[in-house]
Amino acid sequence: MKKQIMSPDFVCPGKDCRLCPRLAAFLDKNRQKYPDFFNAPVPSLGDLSAELLIVGLAPGLKGANRTGRPFTGDFAGNLLYGCLHDFGFLSGVYQARPDDGVCLINARLTNAVRCVPPENLPTGEEVRTCGYFLADEINAMPDLKVILVLGGLAHNAVLSVLGQKKSAFKFAHNALHTLTWNGRQIKLLDSYHSSRYNVNTGKLTPEMFTAVFRKLKELIKN
Repeated sequence: MKKQIMSPDFVCPGKDCRLCPRLAAFLDKNRQKYPDFFNAPVPSLGDLSAELLIVGLAPGLKGANRTGRPFTGDFAGNLLYGCLHDFGFLSGVYQARPDDGVCLINARLTNAVRCVPPENLPTGEEVRTCGYFLADEINAMPDLKVILVLGGLAHNAVLSVLGQKKSAFKFAHNALHTLTWNGRQIKLLDSYHSSRYNVNTGKLTPEMFTAVFRKLKELIKN
């Protein structure tokens, strides 16, 4: 099994990043309010040699912003890490904490925006600013085959950093798109976000998410 590595600086903002004033100010406030939280840009999890990249929206205030690991500690991670395990992309037992010992297999987790935004909603300018790090991350993954995006914002963020026309690739749950970037062909697979709201309202069911991962597994095999 390949050793797990965290993002080098060129694919993740540094702890003291101030590129987005609103997000930096929000982190400053939360460092005072929650001194035991991670409270910094959350680095990606997984190896840069992975064939799969999963892109979410942004860290949750009491999820990844607290634990310092993508999708860890909030509701959205429960369904995601469960599917990662069931389809062979994760070893270990997910326990919603960064020291639970889980290890991604041929997969990498990140967010379109690396800092927690107020009310879980980044601005368009913040998405564009953090997009430079996402573009560098994708470029640094030489074996990348598939990008799984969780939600429309992540879908549009990936299209933007890859220089694609959004009108040509409409977001829809379990929709598959083929993108060409820098002479490379990359598959883009859409899913509704595994948020508590989406699951509780039935917009995304476990069966729907499982179907996405079933397709994902076949794409990685081919």
